[in-house]
Amino acid sequence: MIYCILAVFGLIFGSFVTALTWRLHEKLDFVTGRSQCEHCGHTLAAIDLVPIMSWAILRGRCRYCKASISWQNPAIEASVAIAFVLSYLAWPLALYTWQAQASFGLWLLYIVLLATLFLYDLRWMVLPDSLIFILIALGFLDVALRLSATNNLTFAAYTQQILLGGAALGGIYLLLHLISRGRWIGLGDVKLGWFMGMLLGWQYALLTLFLTSIIFVVTLLPARIAGKFPAKTRLPLGPFLIIAFILTSLFGSYAHILLP
Repeated sequence: MIYCILAVFGLIFGSFVTALTWRLHEKLDFVTGRSQCEHCGHTLAAIDLVPIMSWAILRGRCRYCKASISWQNPAIEASVAIAFVLSYLAWPLALYTWQAQASFGLWLLYIVLLATLFLYDLRWMVLPDSLIFILIALGFLDVALRLSATNNLTFAAYTQQILLGGAALGGIYLLLHLISRGRWIGLGDVKLGWFMGMLLGWQYALLTLFLTSIIFVVTLLPARIAGKFPAKTRLPLGPFLIIAFILTSLFGSYAHILLP
């Protein structure tokens, strides 16, 4: 039952992600505003907003103007639903205490915000500060929750995780940003990396750094060889960083099995 509930909520919030991404870019009100077609601006009816099913029934086109609706929309909806269920299955903290439960609730919120950043960076090569600053603010609270859930909450431990974890990922990206004068790494990636690093701690932050590089190379090398992306083409790092962060957060504790 809980898997079904999480899947349904994941689909609903996945649909919200696609709307939020576009509204952020167009600087529209995403709290009280009605959903509308990105092409013709027509207000969408409830039947147009059923996750995945509406897109399939309408064959990927707007009911009103017949403009094409990106396949990214149902893909994001399904991905968020899968992430919600997978997170519950693989959550590393035992959900017996209120701290662990609160941290898991924040994690589901992270999934929604990170999915929005993923899609935004993929479309427009920018990571909005408004979302990243929300993540960082929540991260300061979440670090305390996670440490207290494992009975490791002290001022020294909290400070160490915030500073060392943030520096292990965000600090390295900041160094690369300065060396390349912004050509390799954007400041959005630096800030996002700091949030991820302080949440994970320095060991898992370094694992995330490694995984991001591996996923980036494995994904794009075939495209480079095929000539789809010339050497000087700008590519977003955010989506790869987000995937690596989620994998590390949920499965990082198993990394020792793969290491000698």
